[in-house]
Amino acid sequence: MTGLPDSLADFGPAALAAVVVAAYLVVGEPVAGHVLHRRFEGRLRTDAGARRSFYRRLLVLEWGLAVLAFVVWLFATDVSAGAVGLRWPQEWPGPFTAVVVVVVLLFVVASTRQLRAGALLEMVRPTRRPGDGRHAEPPGQSTLALLPRTDDERRLFTVVGITAGVCEEWLYRGFFLAVVAAVLGGAPSFVLVVVAAVAFGLAHAYQGRAGIVLTGVLGGIMAALYLDTGSLLWPVLLHAVIDLRFLLVPASALPASSPGEQEPPEG
Repeated sequence: MTGLPDSLADFGPAALAAVVVAAYLVVGEPVAGHVLHRRFEGRLRTDAGARRSFYRRLLVLEWGLAVLAFVVWLFATDVSAGAVGLRWPQEWPGPFTAVVVVVVLLFVVASTRQLRAGALLEMVRPTRRPGDGRHAEPPGQSTLALLPRTDDERRLFTVVGITAGVCEEWLYRGFFLAVVAAVLGGAPSFVLVVVAAVAFGLAHAYQGRAGIVLTGVLGGIMAALYLDTGSLLWPVLLHAVIDLRFLLVPASALPASSPGEQEPPEG
């Protein structure tokens, strides 16, 4: 268990800034994510470099927000590194959390095998009706469009996957939960897990309702793993594994994400 702050006063002169950044993660990030992804879909139809450009934009945004939160924490007078998960694991996960993590890893393996076998190729792309806007793609298709097809995209996606593991765990588990614990004045762990799950799910609102639920569940699991071990290390590794599994899916197993895009050869 982390030594989470039990009062906003622990953040000292950084208290207001910490609350503002935490509030942005819950309210602002879903809106920003929706706008960015819809713009990306519009560019994908006409720009062959749209994915690479979008990946670079994600890297700038995620690292920028992570650095901002880190600077805010540096000015927090009485919030230790351990209170935001910046230390080695202090304990092993509890039995329940460990079982859930194993189930998640088994799901990652099984889903990766299905994706490699061409499960995505069986998806039927909905027909866009006359008059639909250029951002009228369904949420599932929006998520599928993010997956890399070319070698250059795969290399950049690797950096994006690692960045997501590091930055999002720091933001939504380490920093965010410290602020929430301080505002609530020492809330029990299950409350923090639920809050983390809701915040993380909303941040992926561009994926639609199913995406919100799935990422919310994963966010809750990683929050429990963090609170059990007192460190962000295991959540970072689990998060990165979940995202980077898509690198094991050959381009030939991915459907075209726009009408004019050709299926690239495997390899």
